[in-house]
Amino acid sequence: MALLLDKLRLKKIVKLSVRYVAGSTHGKDHWSVIRKKKTTKDKALEYFDDFYANVYKNNWKDIRTALLKKESKYLAVVNNFSDTEKIRSNLELLGALNLRSVYNVQKKNVDFFKSKREAKYGKSDDDIQNSIETETSLDRMSELQAANYPNLLEAETDSDKTDSDKKNENIPIKLQSIDASLNDINIDNTRIVDSSLNLSMLHEYVPTSKLKGLDDWVLESDHYKFYTKADDFKVSVENEHVLPFPEHLHVYTFERDNYTRFPNPKKGSTGVLDYYLFDGGSILPVLALDIQLGDIVLDMCAAPGGKALTILQTLMPRLVIANDVIESRIKRIKNVMNQFVSNICEKENMFLITQQDARTINENGRYNKILVDVPCTTDRHNLHTDENNIFKQSRVKERLKLPEIQSEILANALKLVSVGGTVVYSTCSLSPIQNDGVVQVALKKAWQENNCVMVVKDMTEALLPLRCIYDFGRIGLKYGHIVIPTCHNNWGPMYFCKIVKVQ
Repeated sequence: MALLLDKLRLKKIVKLSVRYVAGSTHGKDHWSVIRKKKTTKDKALEYFDDFYANVYKNNWKDIRTALLKKESKYLAVVNNFSDTEKIRSNLELLGALNLRSVYNVQKKNVDFFKSKREAKYGKSDDDIQNSIETETSLDRMSELQAANYPNLLEAETDSDKTDSDKKNENIPIKLQSIDASLNDINIDNTRIVDSSLNLSMLHEYVPTSKLKGLDDWVLESDHYKFYTKADDFKVSVENEHVLPFPEHLHVYTFERDNYTRFPNPKKGSTGVLDYYLFDGGSILPVLALDIQLGDIVLDMCAAPGGKALTILQTLMPRLVIANDVIESRIKRIKNVMNQFVSNICEKENMFLITQQDARTINENGRYNKILVDVPCTTDRHNLHTDENNIFKQSRVKERLKLPEIQSEILANALKLVSVGGTVVYSTCSLSPIQNDGVVQVALKKAWQENNCVMVVKDMTEALLPLRCIYDFGRIGLKYGHIVIPTCHNNWGPMYFCKIVKVQ
């Protein structure tokens, strides 16, 4: 026993001498200090866990896992200013699928089930989906499976539920507050922000820490009550049945669960790179614009330039203007254009780069298509780098002001676009506040300040054929649609909303 006690005393002495002796301290670079220190990435993830888990419920776990993966999924936009046919052939040899071809095949399948359903049951039969599943022929199902496409019955079920809920789709609908849609978000009234920010956004969704060292304290929730004033504002929502694919826009990707990496593009015979790689969700706002021959297109927040380049690849617009506000972002646009189109478009007066604050552009009626891909929290980016991370303590005010800035940019776009023209608003954020919330604010602002009458396009049916390779979030969005990252299809997030000006 005495020997055992001696060993215990010795162990205690040794332990204290190494780590816990009175008065000892570790430097900031010591492993024990570094391990306990939270990085900006950790803060972003903690914020998302608190916020998005309440919004996306059971889907958040899969979304979170996909976002944290280092490699996301890309698609390739063929450069029509290089060797187009050769590039397409090489991509197909890799096993990549032409997105337009996938859409057309799946659209035929959707139309097949829809026509069969309507012929047998009519549009208003609530039990129609179970009947379709029973009646669908085994031969037809085998054909779909052989084509390596998933069963569309589940997708049809979801689509029909939407149709059933929207029988009076052309009747203007009354806006509901975000509080009514997602009332299970609990607000922590201990969170406060500086009253000088003058934010007039929602209060339900923005968990934030205290801003210390300020003299004037106001409850954060007091700054987010704007939408309670918009309950009497009505917005028309109309169904969009088809997602248009421009004839000359060639986009390639890989099927669900296939994470084959595209090789780095090479220069072709014209001295520019063969194809542009970007996140698969980024193509959808461009397609939603429905670019037509002779369009004059403004990309209000264009950096790094991928969407503006894709618009050029349709070979349809008379003029594309890529705008941004910061010089470093302008340089990124120029770099992309130099790599992929050189001076070809400039010589033909097809492309122009401008540097302005998107909120102050004042050329009413000049543009009939405007893309509003606003600065946002860039959720995926902020989970993988501390550099320029918007969740840094020094950028808290900037982050809280994002919805206000976003709504001002969108409202200006709604004012600028010509009557009959289209505005597509997009973000790479999962936040309903930066997505549907901003759309709601901007629509009311455009009406009150400029008498703009807008129609929001519900693209649920149009997007249905792409559900074989995209996962769309189902969180009760009233205006737009969101591609959510999943382990099967790790691209996004990408929210987009199509708005048409009628007056």
